[in-house]
Amino acid sequence: MKVSTTWHGKRAFTSEGPSGYSVGMDATAAYGGDGKGMTPMELLLAGLAGCIGIDITMILDRFLSDITRIDIDAEGTRKEEMPKGFTAIDLTFHVDGDVPDYRVWKAIQMGKEKYCAVSDSLKAEIRMHLILNGTEVPHPA
Repeated sequence: MKVSTTWHGKRAFTSEGPSGYSVGMDATAAYGGDGKGMTPMELLLAGLAGCIGIDITMILDRFLSDITRIDIDAEGTRKEEMPKGFTAIDLTFHVDGDVPDYRVWKAIQMGKEKYCAVSDSLKAEIRMHLILNGTEVPHPA
């Protein structure tokens, strides 16, 4: 999967993926942005909640006609020092409907541990590459 991200000046970027949809990102004023899009850290939380949410609906598919609400709140606790990555993420699932609690818990657990590519990717190795003025520049040793 490849996502292309384009700079629009200051701290604003737009990313587009193979789905054809795009999302705007910007930094808050505290980081020199204009706040004209979600921050990348907000998008990370949204991606995690959306991924597990999709998994839950797939796992609970036969109960969906009895479920009237699935809302997911994602709250990340960040480090004080740079880089201010998440040290913990709390997901709160608000589910209404005629579905046994143990089935919802099982779906949440399976989504997080077995199916959600986002939660699994939070452990991924990140490799960097640089192409400067059209020429690939190797990472300094």
